[in-house]
Order: sequence, then C-alpha cells, then structure tokens
Amino acid sequence: MSVLDRLRRPSPRRMAVRLTPDGLRHVRAGHPWVFERSIVSATGDGHPGDLAVIFDDQRRFAAIGLWDPASAIRIKVLHRGSPRPIDAEFFAGRLASAWDLRQPLRAAGDTTAFRWVHGENDGLPGLVVDVYDATAVVKLYSTAWPAYLAEVVPLLVQLGGVDTVVCRLARAVRKAGAGPLFDGAALLGEAPTAPLLYREHGLVFEADVVHGQKTGAFLDQRENRQRVRSLSRDATVLDVFAATGGFSVYAAAGGASQVTSVDLSAPTLAAAQRNIGHNATLAAVRACRHTVRVGDAFDVLRGLGGERRRFDVVILDPPSFARRAADVPQAQRAYAELTALGLGVLAEGGRLVQASCSSRIDGQQLVAAMTRGAQLAGWELGITGVTGHAEDHPVGFPEGEYLQAVWTAPQRRRRSG
Repeated sequence: MSVLDRLRRPSPRRMAVRLTPDGLRHVRAGHPWVFERSIVSATGDGHPGDLAVIFDDQRRFAAIGLWDPASAIRIKVLHRGSPRPIDAEFFAGRLASAWDLRQPLRAAGDTTAFRWVHGENDGLPGLVVDVYDATAVVKLYSTAWPAYLAEVVPLLVQLGGVDTVVCRLARAVRKAGAGPLFDGAALLGEAPTAPLLYREHGLVFEADVVHGQKTGAFLDQRENRQRVRSLSRDATVLDVFAATGGFSVYAAAGGASQVTSVDLSAPTLAAAQRNIGHNATLAAVRACRHTVRVGDAFDVLRGLGGERRRFDVVILDPPSFARRAADVPQAQRAYAELTALGLGVLAEGGRLVQASCSSRIDGQQLVAAMTRGAQLAGWELGITGVTGHAEDHPVGFPEGEYLQAVWTAPQRRRRSG
C-alpha cells in the first residue's frame, strides 16, 4: 500500500462556521485566511482537511475552506461567493490556471525549475509545488493538505508530465504530525538519492529536493540573480548569506574577476562550490576566482572590514529576521546594522544589493532601515530600484508579498567645513 493510500481522507460532512463581522468582511474582500479568534461558532470537532463552510448571519453561503486545527489560521479559504464542490475538478482547475500562468517562463526554454503553485497566491492556501524538470516537490504548510494529496498528485502527472513527486513538510506540520507522511517522502516514483540538476537562465544548479532548504532551491530570487549578473563584469563580488551560491554563480557567469561566498553552513558552501563547477563550461566562470568563508555573516563582515577588504558589488540576502510581529523592531535594527557593515567593505563607486524575505517588512521599512544604517556609516544610499519576486511567485494578497530587494549605488557623504 502506498503512502497516498494510507492518508486519511476528509470527512464527507461539512462543518458550518460563523465568523465575527470583521472576519466575514475580510473573507468577502478576498483574504484567504480565517484566524481562530474570528470564529464565533463551528459545528463538530473538525479534523485536519475537513471542509468548513462559512455562513453569514442569514445562513447565506459566504465561503468554503480547509479546516486546520493545528494552526492559528484555522481556515484556509479555497472558494467564496456561491457554493461549489471541492473535488478533483476544482483542484484541476486551480492547478491548470497556475500552470498556464507559468507558460512564458516554461516557453523560454533556458529555465527548467519553477514554482507551479504559490500557495494562497494561486488559490491553494498552504500548498506549494515546485518543479525541477520531471520532479515535482510538494511542500505542505498546513496539516489540512495530506487529506487531498491522493487527488492532487495524479493531477500533477496529468497536467505537468512529472514522473516523480516528493513531499516536504514545513516545521509546523512536522511538529503537529502528518500521519504516515514524513519530510522527503516519495509520493510517486522514488525519492532522489542525490541532488538533481536543473537550468536557470541557462546556468546549471543542483537541488537537494529531499533534504535541502525550502524545496531544494530558492527559486524566488531568479530575476534578481540575473540582474546581479549584469552588474558583475570585471568586478570583485561579495555574496553574503550565500547558501548554495545562487548569486555567486550568476556573478561569475557575468564576468566577475573574483567572487567570495559567505555563509554559516559549510555544507551549503560546498554546494556553492559544486554549482560553480557545474558551470565551468563557461569561460567567464572558469576565469573567476571563487573563494568561500564559513562564519556568522555579521562577524565575517566585521573581519573583512578590519582587513580593509573592498568589493565592487556586495550582496546581502539574509534569512527572515521577522517571523513574528514582535520581531519587527529588532529586525529593522539588524537590517540597519547589516547595511552599515556591507558599506564598510564596499569600494568607491560600488553597488550594494540588500534583500528581505519577510512579509512583515515591506519595501519602505527595508529602505528606512538601510538608510539609517548608511547614515551611521557615513554614506548616502543612492537607491536605483526596488524589486521583488520572480514571475512564478505572484502576489495575490498583502501578506503574500514577502521579498524585497533594494539596489543602490552608494556614495560617501562629504564632510562639511
């Protein structure tokens, strides 16, 4: 019996749910989340994945979603307006729409890894599907989704032509439990025993889809990496929080004379070295001197500053500093400090690129924090642009916009007098 056959199916009985006026207003406005505090009443106990129908005070249908008793976001809204079945036809429609939206990226031919389903932003809250050639990686951010994998997985084969499907579980889902599912389980075919190779704008990368971060790679920075490539000719480049070296490889391919990759994890930097090697067929990559430094990014930046090292391009792409609302003030201070340290190793006339991957920090907040850091370091930022997600990571609701990248051409402030 396969893993899919052993998964619990949702109850045929639907729950009836009533919300606070504010909660109902948000649902009708299109927000995909219903928080526990917005629920006035719900019939039955409700198991993960059971369908919850939201009614107004006149018993009129408002919306339907997935019940998730393990999360403060108790209902993930799938559909609103008028009643409709949530069945294989429903999921096929959502998956097909998301597939068609990625058609321009797929048609380009030089990129073989992309995000097929971007959770709430594609109308399937809590579900992410990334494709690496013929392998689909399904990542579950809600305990509601295991109950529907038996319907979803065949559709991935039918619509996307994949021959392998791997399941990854978010930390909260692992903690709550997902029955027979485990992180890295094969839902179709055999789980890869080695990293997969894929192409991105013609460059070759590896993805550990079973054990790697996210689904194996950070696909959301694709276009920002391409932009770094255009800035790197003959430049010395510092890639901080480099992970598996996405920005580093693009910089090398863009003609950088030297690239230094910094990360706390030695294994991820080893992957960065391999990714450089995967592209050694390119003369620019062969000519680039690539070195790595293992260590805390803040400490490494201080050390490089003390060594009076200077780089033409500095890339700062940290993990989320603000996972909760309470983290925002501390995160803003960390972004400011990071800017100051990055400017401390930037050559005159150089470029600084700094990103944030937290939905709790918007572009204006990131720019404000960076501006404070620059002022403390005696620089003017000289912002040249603010960019966001790659095209296969659409934004469908406010919290869905999490990635900001600020592009700058800083200059030292002149001393008065």
